[in-house]
Amino acid sequence: MNYTELGERQNISNDIKLSKIYSQFRELLNELKKKELSQKIVAIINDSVRNINSSTLMGSQLRKLIKENQTSILKQTQKELKIVPQNYYRNLWMLSGFTVFGLPIGIIFGAIIGNMGLLVIGLPIGMAIGATIGLGMDKKAYKEGRQLNLEIKY
Repeated sequence: MNYTELGERQNISNDIKLSKIYSQFRELLNELKKKELSQKIVAIINDSVRNINSSTLMGSQLRKLIKENQTSILKQTQKELKIVPQNYYRNLWMLSGFTVFGLPIGIIFGAIIGNMGLLVIGLPIGMAIGATIGLGMDKKAYKEGRQLNLEIKY
C-alpha cells in the first residue's frame, strides 16, 4: 500500500508545542506503517497527511489541525482494527472509573455516614479501579499485537 509522506515544515522548530505535536504525528504514521491496515484506513491516513501538507496554517492553528487529524486516525484504527496507542485504555478507564465507580462509592459512603461531603472519598477509589481495568486491557492489546509503540500526549 502506498502512503503519502508527511512533508517537512519550515520554522516549526521555533514553536516547541508545534514541533512536539508534529513529531508525534510523524511517529504515529511510522508506527501505523508497521501494522496491516485496511485500504479504508490507509485512505484516511493519506487524506490527513495531504490535508496537513497542503495547509498554510501556522502556530496554534496548525497544532489544532494536526491534533484533529491525529484524533481522527486514532478513532478509525481503534474502531475498525482495535489498534490503540500505549495507555489508551488506562486513560479511558481512569476517567470512566472516576464517574462510573467513584461517584456511587462516594454516595454510599456519604449515605452510610450521613455526611454527603464524604462523596469525594469515592472519586480516587473509582479512579484507581478504572486505571486497573484499563491497564489490564492495555496489556491484552499489547499481547495481541494491537498496541502501537507510542503514547499519545496532547
